[in-house]
Amino acid sequence: METVPIYLMPGMGANYKIFEYLTFPDKFEVFYLNWLIPQKNEELSHYVLRIRQQIKHENLILIGVSFGGIIIQELSKYISVRQLILISTIKHQDELPPLYKIVKNFGLYQLFPFKLTKYHQALKKVAIHQKLQQKIKIYNRYFKVTDPYYIKWSVYQVLHWKQTKELKNYIHIVGEKDIVFPVKYIKDPKIIVSDGSHEMIIFKARHISNLLQNLL
Repeated sequence: METVPIYLMPGMGANYKIFEYLTFPDKFEVFYLNWLIPQKNEELSHYVLRIRQQIKHENLILIGVSFGGIIIQELSKYISVRQLILISTIKHQDELPPLYKIVKNFGLYQLFPFKLTKYHQALKKVAIHQKLQQKIKIYNRYFKVTDPYYIKWSVYQVLHWKQTKELKNYIHIVGEKDIVFPVKYIKDPKIIVSDGSHEMIIFKARHISNLLQNLL
């Protein structure tokens, strides 16, 4: 039986482990895309072409989470895609929350101390609250790309991204309780996951696996 290639792109800073609880039927062959450290002042289009070098197939399915969802939309400009699966992400700049637009217009994101992202391991030792400890534990497991320039560059790309392509053959899955990309700003989502957070790819993996098996 001929297999269908599926390439999965994790969210900002995350590794392939965020997909570890997803399951796919045997007819699909799964591959994982990895983040690269951006070159200085690198354009998103150039960065995407470097990611493109990790793909060895045509007529494939692309699944992207959060910023990874933006990346796969850009990838679809350069390769033959059978279907796009967008999870916990946006498909147009107009779906950004108004606060993000203020942050972008006034350059407030530049005030964030991005170098602190390197020290999430140390934070676990001083965290007292149990919920905070659990969140840091999750962060340590799934979020491995903590280079400050990569994080700053990625935030800039999300805030300044402009969709220039009319999407076709896509499925947009959003979480009811996503606080990063709230559902109320998403236009015509295909599926809204009840009680789904921005991290639902981890916490609701079984439900999303069932959705994907019915949709693909």
